[in-house]
Amino acid sequence: MRMIARRIGLYVITVIVAITINFFIPRLMPGNPALAVIGKAQAQESKAAIEALQMQYGVQTKTGMWGQYTHYWYQLLHGNLGTSLNNYPASVGSLLRAALPWTLGLVGTATVISFVLGTLLGTLAAWRRGSWLDNLLPAMTFFQAAPYFFVAILAVALFGNKLGWFPLSQGYDTTTLSPGWSWAFIWNVLDHAVLPALTIVLASAAGWMIGMRNMMITTMDEDYVLLAQAKGLPKSRVISYAARNALLPNVSGFSLAIGFVVSGALLTEIVFSYPGVGMLLFNAVTSDDYPVLQGVFLIITFAVLLANLVADFVYAFLDPRTRQEA
Repeated sequence: MRMIARRIGLYVITVIVAITINFFIPRLMPGNPALAVIGKAQAQESKAAIEALQMQYGVQTKTGMWGQYTHYWYQLLHGNLGTSLNNYPASVGSLLRAALPWTLGLVGTATVISFVLGTLLGTLAAWRRGSWLDNLLPAMTFFQAAPYFFVAILAVALFGNKLGWFPLSQGYDTTTLSPGWSWAFIWNVLDHAVLPALTIVLASAAGWMIGMRNMMITTMDEDYVLLAQAKGLPKSRVISYAARNALLPNVSGFSLAIGFVVSGALLTEIVFSYPGVGMLLFNAVTSDDYPVLQGVFLIITFAVLLANLVADFVYAFLDPRTRQEA
C-alpha cells in the first residue's frame, strides 16, 4: 500500500507541474492569435460583441498572471478547456469529444493488435530459433525502420489507388452517409479504417516482436527455465513461465504506447485525412489555435500518466519483487 500511495503522490505532483507548464507555454510564445480573431470580427460585430469576445479570450484585461493562473485552474476543474480560435464558437471540449472516438477506435485498436501480434511472434521466434519465423525478422525490421507516413503512402498508392480495394481518405464516406449506428455506416467506417490500421500494425509490430524475442532468448537461459525443462514440464508451461518474465520490459513500453494513443498517429492521420486527434492537433498548430493545443496536450498528459499508473499495478502483479517495501 505504501508503494501505491507513493506512486499516486508522484503522479499528482506530475499533473500539477504539467498543467502549470501547459498554462505558461502559450503565454510565452510570440504573437496574440486572440487579437487576430477579434481584429477579423471588427468589421462584422458590434462594439458590445467585440467587448464580449475580448472578455471571453482574456484580451485587454487587467488581470495579472497569478489571477489568470488561478482562473485557468478554476475553469479546468469545471471541465472548461476554452474556446477554439480557429473554429469559433466551438469549444475545445466539443472538438476533442468529436475527434477522440476516431483516434481511440483506430490507433487504440491497431496498437493493441500490434502489441499482441508482436509479442506472440517474438515468443515463438525465440522458442524456435532458426525457424522460418525467426528468419522473417529482417523483413519485419524494414517496416519498423520505415516511418508511418512512408508505409501509409505506399499502402495508399498500392491498395487504394492502383488496386482500388480500400478508400483513399477520410473516416467514412461523407458524401452519402451521416454518422449513426446503422450497419451501412459502421461497415463504411471499418472499410476506411483498414488501411490506416494496417500501416500502424506493420510499422510497430516488428518492434514488439524484436524486443520480446531478445528478452525471451535471455530468459530461456535462466536457471529456473533450464530446471523446468529438466524436470520434463510441458513445453507450453515452460514457455508461459519464461514469457511472463520476458514480458515485463514490453509492458512498460506498451503503457507508453497506450498513453500516446490519444495523440493519434499524427502523420498517418494526415496522409489519410482521418478525423482524429492527430489531425486536430495538426490543424491547431498550423492555425495557432492555442486553446486547442492546450487541450490536446492536457489530454495526452493525463492519458500517459494514467497508462503508467495502470502499468505500475500490472508490473506489480507480474513481478512480485516490485511489491517489496524499500
